Amino acid sequence: MSPSANELTFLGHLEELRRRLLVAVGALVLTTLTSLALTPWLVEILVKPIGGTQNLQAIQVTENIAVYMKVSLLGGVILASPIILYQILAFLTPALEKGEKKILLVGIPAATLLFLGGVAFTYFVMLPAAVPVMVGALNITNTPSVSNYFGFVTNVLFWMGLGFETPIVVFLMARLGIITPKMLVKNWRIATVVVAILAGLITPTVDPVNMALLMAPLLVLYWISVLLAYLALRRKPARQSGESKKPSSS
Repeated sequence: MSPSANELTFLGHLEELRRRLLVAVGALVLTTLTSLALTPWLVEILVKPIGGTQNLQAIQVTENIAVYMKVSLLGGVILASPIILYQILAFLTPALEKGEKKILLVGIPAATLLFLGGVAFTYFVMLPAAVPVMVGALNITNTPSVSNYFGFVTNVLFWMGLGFETPIVVFLMARLGIITPKMLVKNWRIATVVVAILAGLITPTVDPVNMALLMAPLLVLYWISVLLAYLALRRKPARQSGESKKPSSS
């Protein structure tokens, strides 16, 4: 292939990436605008771990409206997640073989459910355990500001939802030949350290119970990812050996 053809292929990939990013951003804008109407309801849900809005205080004039927009954005991300995930997977699947593009039929629902599963786990399991510990530490009266509380909650919900996408990401990387199951198993200690660091960054508490609540599902997802990486590569050798036996045309 000539350099000019390579350049056209590269520019074509950039154009496709730009188009898919525009679709993803457009979907996020529309879903965020839609979630504006749902924000009061979302706020009532998000304040339950701390016991209601009466346990929060607004210090700055613009604090309430800033929190309103932040919660709307979180709702927009959740609503737009299927479209965003589709654009990501659709951009990556051309690197797969023709028969493997059916991964989109399974990948999009699976990725969406994993993201929502991470959000649900954080809300129903992690936050009810973490928030009382952080607020009640040292037996000092603690009335968090609205921006501080919602900044913490939305940050944890988003990153945990993203962390639950690990199996899908690993599966695609294994299918593309970037990583192997052996590589993942060999570096499990490094992965554990990375998960611990992420747990410390996402949840600013040194309480071992809360750290364990965050680390446990991420480590389980890591080993599920190892299994998926193995499944992603299991059929490749057989297919490649079958193709190698085909007579070459002269």
